[in-house]
This record gives sequence, structure tokens and C-alpha cells, in this order.
Amino acid sequence: MDALLSLHRTSPRLVVGLMSGTSLDGVDAALVQLDGSGTPLTMEAEAFVHVPYSESLRALTRKTTVPDSSSIQDVARLDARIAEAYVEAVDRVLANGDADRADLDLVGAHGQTVCHCPEPTDCAGEDVRATLQLGNSSTLATHLGVPVVGNFRAADLALGGQGAPLVPYFDVVTFTDAEAPRGLLNLGGIANLTVLPAGGAPDEVRAFDTGPANMVIDALAARLFDASHDPDGRHAASGTPDHDLLADLLEGDYFRREPPKSTGRDDFGPEYVDRLLSAAQSRGLSAEDTIATATLLTAASVYQAYAQYVRPEQSIGELIVSGGGVHNDTLWRMLEEAFTPIPVRSTADYGVDPDAKEALCFAVLAHETVNGVPTNLPSVTGASARTVLGSISVPGR
Repeated sequence: MDALLSLHRTSPRLVVGLMSGTSLDGVDAALVQLDGSGTPLTMEAEAFVHVPYSESLRALTRKTTVPDSSSIQDVARLDARIAEAYVEAVDRVLANGDADRADLDLVGAHGQTVCHCPEPTDCAGEDVRATLQLGNSSTLATHLGVPVVGNFRAADLALGGQGAPLVPYFDVVTFTDAEAPRGLLNLGGIANLTVLPAGGAPDEVRAFDTGPANMVIDALAARLFDASHDPDGRHAASGTPDHDLLADLLEGDYFRREPPKSTGRDDFGPEYVDRLLSAAQSRGLSAEDTIATATLLTAASVYQAYAQYVRPEQSIGELIVSGGGVHNDTLWRMLEEAFTPIPVRSTADYGVDPDAKEALCFAVLAHETVNGVPTNLPSVTGASARTVLGSISVPGR
């Protein structure tokens, strides 16, 4: 309790934010100095690192996301093992920022999602919404000797929400423009769209997962080109998208579901890639044409979601993009073509590293958890009320 009271009084705070996304490529860690709360919050990013998972850790994590190949023993062990990977990421980013554990006030860790089931489903006679992120916060806090905030999604789910997306609070405090509405797009494994009204009233923010971003592209790169991703989108650039197949894909269940909604590997994992490959092969598509079609699927599904669910009520003046997808030149070009005449820009143009944005977000969310500030947005998740997100793990003396 003394540690929590001391942390609550600390201002400003030096915080590490940790994010490991649905791409399963590793851990992003951002070191940031934070002060204040809400829109007056000030943020000074001091360092960022990406620490790749080892191939064995990536393979086991991927296996654990598939119901037919996962086991409760693997889940329990990965919970501890991913916490160890987080420890390494924290130490690496502290070293890059010329700091050490004694300087650190707080860590915010999203955890590695292995299951996200936000729709109410019967479990032993009661409907429940559930999610599971691995990387045990108590283990991490004990190893670091620093308080850790994790388990950010559960409270929103308990209030009937989707538990995601969580980034819109960060978008509100960082990117709101007083004069013009903005779209914020993150291209990680999944594509997430946030629309901020001018002035950024939290109850008017719209945000949801539009569908796959790098998740399907990376899976196809692995199967078709024996590569971890499509570098710069060069394989897609040498192919021709099949628009008939694209039209079929855009009729999928998730794309036709109205917000609030969120998704992950349950919708766009290996089984989805199997079906896409089978459809491409039946149409005689080359490997390049197949990955070009999947790349266009990301851009087209983002624009379709904007056109169907956002534009009738709120058009945007610009689209500001972050995440690994900003490095895919072909995807970027497709987004620009889809959104013309709306300009497409990188968060880098606004002083935020596009690779670091989600890690910075979880530093901010952890900071606000300790401040006692609600950070879910019911207009985004569908929850019945605003609430403080996250569970705080405090190390022993």
C-alpha cells in the first residue's frame, strides 16, 4: 500500500510501455516521461526498442493461439516465459535511454494476446466475454522491482464492452485537433481505425478494428516466399490484385458486422489464410497476385469500414497512420488511392514514431491507471460505463 501511495504522488513519472501484438514478432518497448492527465498530459519519449521473439518462442506462441494445438500447460508456461521476454525489453530500452531500473517508476504491459472472445458466449450456464493476454504482471514486477500495470481489457469486458481497441484514449490526448476531425489508423497485425471529432469529445469518438493488416500479409509471405514479411511490399508490387476474389473476401462475416467490434487471430489466423490460399489457387493466381490481393484487402477493408460506418456521420480531413504497415510501400500507395482526396500521413509528421505508438499508448494507460482516470471509451467498445483499466502488480520490498 505504501508503494502505491508513493507512486500515486510521483510526478512526473518515468514509464516503460510494452506491446506485443498479433503479428507475434516480438516486444516493442518505449521509455517515456509523463506528467499530468487527460488532454493536458505531457509526453516526452526518451527511447524505443523492438526486441524480436526467438523463433522457438514465436512458434510456441503461434501454436498456443490455435485451439487445436494449444495446451493448458503451454499457456501456463508461456505466461511466465513472455514475462521474461518483457524483462529483457525493459532492460534494453532503459539502456538505450541511459537509465536503469532504479530510475523507473512504472511499467505498462499489454501482454501477448492468445485468445480474444468479446462476444457473449455460454460458459457453464452463463454468458461471458473473455480475453487472455500472457506475460504475467506479477512475475514482471517481481523481476524488475517496479510496479506493473497489466490486464487492461478485462474491466471493459465486465461492463459489456469489447475490451478493445484501447488505443483511442491515447489518440484523444495526443492527436485531437480543435478545428478538424482526424482519422488515426494503426497497421499492426490487425488494422484499427479511430475517428476523432474536432475538439475530441470522448463520447463522440468512434473506433474499431477494421480487419487484418500485417497478419494475413505476413502469413502469406511465410507460406509463399519463405519470408517473415513482404519487405517494402515488393512482392505485392510485382503482382496484380484479383478484384473478384477481393469482392468475395470483403463479403466476409467480420467486415459486415457493425461496430463496436474487435478481432484478432480467431477471425484472421491460419484457417482464414488457408481459405484465402485455396480460393487464390482455384483462380490460378500466382504467389505475387495472391499477396497483392491480400495487401489490397487491408486497404480496401479500411476504406470500406470508414465509408460504411463513419463517413455518413463524420468525414475526416486527414488519415494519420502508424504501425509496421507504414513500411509497406505498396500498402501505403493503396491506402492513398483508396482515400483520395483525403491525405494520408504518418504519425512521424506529428512527432510520434509510428513503430512506437502502441508501446507509448500502454505507458500512458498505465500512468492513468495509477492516476485513477477511466481510459475506456464506451462509444468505442460498447461498454455500459467508463472505468479505470488495468490491474496493478506491486513488487515486494
